[in-house]
Amino acid sequence: MKGILGKKVGMTQIFTTDGKLIPVTAIYCEPNVVLQVKTVEKDGYNSIQLGAFSKKEKSSNKPELGHTKKAKAEPKRFLKEIRGLDGNYEVGSVISVDTFEAGEIVDVTGTSKGKGFAGVIKRHNQARGPMSHGSDYHRRVGSMGPMRPMRVLKGKKLPGHMGNEQVTIQNLEIISVDMENNYILVSGNVPGAKGSYVLVKSSIKGLPKKEAKELVTYEVIEEVTEEINENAEAVVEVAENTEDVLEENVETTEENAPETKEAE
Repeated sequence: MKGILGKKVGMTQIFTTDGKLIPVTAIYCEPNVVLQVKTVEKDGYNSIQLGAFSKKEKSSNKPELGHTKKAKAEPKRFLKEIRGLDGNYEVGSVISVDTFEAGEIVDVTGTSKGKGFAGVIKRHNQARGPMSHGSDYHRRVGSMGPMRPMRVLKGKKLPGHMGNEQVTIQNLEIISVDMENNYILVSGNVPGAKGSYVLVKSSIKGLPKKEAKELVTYEVIEEVTEEINENAEAVVEVAENTEDVLEENVETTEENAPETKEAE
């Protein structure tokens, strides 16, 4: 089990060398700091607490400052505890994107977008009633249950606050890992809005690693761009020379014009 905290940047698309288009979500994962280590002997289970995305000390209270100073780190905005991680970790150690490789299968957990108060049709995808022939039932809840036990049973799907809850998307493939810029590209979409915090960890179902896909690179485009710029500069030089020649011809023509008139 491996994990890292990150921030959802947005979605884009990339191409493989065999011509396939893959929609991906870009997740920015700055180096995470291990703020706490829990053990079976002391806490009853093994886990570590990760912190990411620093904030100012004046925006933190004393307990937060004391907690992060144990790890000799700045106060963090996003903290998350992960159980069952492989390897030995110490307070203050750093986890970066190189813990993951292209082809690994991960689960991404985030907070979904809040939609406000919504009815059962939007919230639970229920069907509406007849819209004509004298029907007064259109977008309401409908039956609340059987005659007995004469109350609404627990778990009945009703109108209420939609979204803004923790959601986990399982079995997403890591397409690419950019260690230079601290980015992870994950196939498909992940929960949350742009700029929201997410947790990326190994698939709980333990699916095997896939073969890393060969992606299209754009180094050739840069070379072509340089050639285009060079050609454009050459065209500009030719145009300038042409303008100079035309101006000289016009001047000589104007000078010779009075002589031709006298000759006539």
